[in-house]
Amino acid sequence: MSLIKSISGIRGTIGGKVNDNLTPLDVVKFASAFGTWLQNTQNKKNLTLVIGRDARISGEMVSSLVTATLQGLGINVVDLGLSTTPTVEIMVPELKADGGIILTASHNPKQWNALKLLNGKGEFISGENGAEVLALAENEDFNYAEVDDLGKYEKREDAFDIHIQQILDLPMVDVEAIKAKKFRIVLDAVNSTGGIAIPMLLDKLGCETIKLYCEPNGHFPHNPEPLKEHLGDICELVKKENADLGIVVDPDVDRLALIDEKGEMFGEEYTLVAVADYLLKHKKGAAISNLSSSRALRDVAGSHNSEYFASAVGEVNVVNLMKEKNAVIGGEGNGGIIYPDLHYGRDSLVGAALFLTHLAKENKTVSELRAGYPEYFMGKKKIELTPEINVDDILAKMEKEYENEEVSTVDGVKIDFEKNWVHLRKSNTEPIIRIYTEAHSQEEADKLGDDIIAKIKTLI
Repeated sequence: MSLIKSISGIRGTIGGKVNDNLTPLDVVKFASAFGTWLQNTQNKKNLTLVIGRDARISGEMVSSLVTATLQGLGINVVDLGLSTTPTVEIMVPELKADGGIILTASHNPKQWNALKLLNGKGEFISGENGAEVLALAENEDFNYAEVDDLGKYEKREDAFDIHIQQILDLPMVDVEAIKAKKFRIVLDAVNSTGGIAIPMLLDKLGCETIKLYCEPNGHFPHNPEPLKEHLGDICELVKKENADLGIVVDPDVDRLALIDEKGEMFGEEYTLVAVADYLLKHKKGAAISNLSSSRALRDVAGSHNSEYFASAVGEVNVVNLMKEKNAVIGGEGNGGIIYPDLHYGRDSLVGAALFLTHLAKENKTVSELRAGYPEYFMGKKKIELTPEINVDDILAKMEKEYENEEVSTVDGVKIDFEKNWVHLRKSNTEPIIRIYTEAHSQEEADKLGDDIIAKIKTLI
């Protein structure tokens, strides 16, 4: 069963049986539910929705189904065609639309697709709103428009230009400083829409782009999650081409990973650290990440006399805390940069522009820049549970066990020790506790995870 309905949208594998996979009927039902929810919550007629898709093979089919369904409800559709998650997010308020749908399964393999739902600000809908949409889908409580009231359809070709121009207009993006460096950059866009958008941006910044997997055909040449074990090809090509750096994005272009000039990973966690370092130098204010992101961001914020706060895991939670704290910068340790001066969404394009500004102004190589940040290593483990074990009870016992340390229960239990930390979260999808650790060496991070597992076993 590969259909996952959650408060942030619906995703699944293409084909198979209705309600088990993402079939055409499931797409229509869920698009109907979101359109109906918008009609129920907006006190106006003539709603408009913006849609865009990544390059995955099923994208055109899913887009056609969503478009026709929304028109069938009497909702106007502005179709951006091949786009990116941040581009759709920017175009919703730009076009004064009432919401948006991004058709992407993000870093999932090519057989997956998804509908991600945006409100009128171009931000992901809240958990509460998502639950309302799911309830509408469950009850199939839809009322379609009569023939004279069907929605209109419009295609826009200028969304990337608008998105990129907004980035170039940001005071903190120094176009001239980047142009002066004439950076030579290898790009791996995993044959999706980053292969269109990122070269357009780099061209405007006077960079030379060497393209690797930039054909937006949806045939991902490697696992599309931008992790070290999937990126051997670009690491080799950066060295071979004597490039200044490598840029890697996922299929919907909201995660940014960087490769240094030696073909080594900059570290996904450190994309946000570097961008925060640059911004906080010039503006005091809070930096936000989630509880499972690297402590390096806290350290860098502290070095600029700025505050650091951690939210529960999930982009919506990060954004909510950023708004509450009026943060200068935020994001997630998976390479997701959220720069509120542009919009409240993870955005690889603005992340790349800010990073290149920082790199140009520091006048260092990428590896030299990385060497200036605190060195941390992460471990990820899990402990399998039997049905009779009460996870909440175990987490409460762990909180009590470490009450003399700095403990957060915002999302599971996170214990901050002096030199390392551990974060325990129960999985929503399987009977396990996820155990994230971070320390100054990989051995320490892994040992901490093993020690915590041993401790949990004594409490069961």
